[in-house]
Amino acid sequence: MKCRICGREAQPFMSFGRMPIANGFVTPGQFKDEYFFELAPVFCEGCSGFQILEQPAAQLMFHENYAFFSRTSRRMAAHFADFARWLRGRVEGAGASDPFVVELGSNDGIMLEHFAKAGIRHLGVEPSANVAAEARRHGVDCVTEFFTPALAGRIAAERGRADAISAANVMCHIPDLHDIARAADRLLGPRGILVFEEPYLGDMIAKTSYDQIYDEHVYVFSALSVSNLFERHGFELIDALPQSTHGGSMRYVLARKGAHAKAPAVAEVVARERAQGLHLPETYAGFRRNCERSKEQLLKLLRDLKAQGRRVAGYGATSKSTTVINYCGIDPSLIEFISDTTPIKQGKFTPGAHIPVKPYEAFCAQPPDYALLFAWNHSQEIFDKEKDFSDNGGKWIVYVPDVSVIG
Repeated sequence: MKCRICGREAQPFMSFGRMPIANGFVTPGQFKDEYFFELAPVFCEGCSGFQILEQPAAQLMFHENYAFFSRTSRRMAAHFADFARWLRGRVEGAGASDPFVVELGSNDGIMLEHFAKAGIRHLGVEPSANVAAEARRHGVDCVTEFFTPALAGRIAAERGRADAISAANVMCHIPDLHDIARAADRLLGPRGILVFEEPYLGDMIAKTSYDQIYDEHVYVFSALSVSNLFERHGFELIDALPQSTHGGSMRYVLARKGAHAKAPAVAEVVARERAQGLHLPETYAGFRRNCERSKEQLLKLLRDLKAQGRRVAGYGATSKSTTVINYCGIDPSLIEFISDTTPIKQGKFTPGAHIPVKPYEAFCAQPPDYALLFAWNHSQEIFDKEKDFSDNGGKWIVYVPDVSVIG
């Protein structure tokens, strides 16, 4: 393939095999028509970009039945409240008297509602109709479209230039980030900032959290790759702020070259990335070996528990779980069901492996002996909630950073 960032020839360093749409939970009538593609990650030596070889069409992933709502997690609600406070402070601190903030992939409005309640001009750009409708119910002004230079020009003409464009767990979904950079250049004011946070490559490599790799995540970013991409469009990285969300994320702050001073954190993060070897191909060869070892250990544990007659259920029918389940070859003979609180997923079956997804009440009514924690990035919140399960002898299976049993 040609790298989406720099155009250099690049080849996959491994394959996770035949993979369905990560959030494509299905009914039995849809089994025969399920879409599959090869999930193969690529590292580009030219720009340090980490991406997947093939990404399904956007309409297969983001649509009126999109199955992810940010509000289902109290921890994420608190995080986005903090994000909104931080962003408001940054914008107002830069001297904006009547700030205008645009969020890409605003989902159910969990971040922008704080601007709406404060009477601050804002706009969400959310292509999935069902979550955009939920945002509107919370007072958020949004449009149901993909962010393009044409839309950016229309927003600028109708509402004025933006003081900030923000995104969270969205930029990694977009294959043509050059188009996003051009759109941002059209919409942002001269001293406007582009802020986005995403799962961080350095954490994924360190923890072998390979479930961060799935169809929606066409990229997993580092400060090196973000700088290499946006510098091509006149932007520079002016700050880099580590976040604990999603098992390790980074908040990147960009602005036009020379518009703002660079924070010392930029050089510090880049130095750590070079020390970790995020710019070297041998790092990804090691990551492949770690993924293979994790797969072998998890499968062995599940098979041993089955041989012992133990009941295992999954906890959290996440997008990330699709990669783990299908890469490892986990099926309903190893996991009875997966418990999830998202109504749109309940009563359906997991993509590819077709494990039943049941309401949380099923987990409480018939607690398994072991719960395989797919929502591991919310582990502390879940362990606090499920104290009774653990106190009554229930055990947790985790696979990040290592396959182990807790309890």
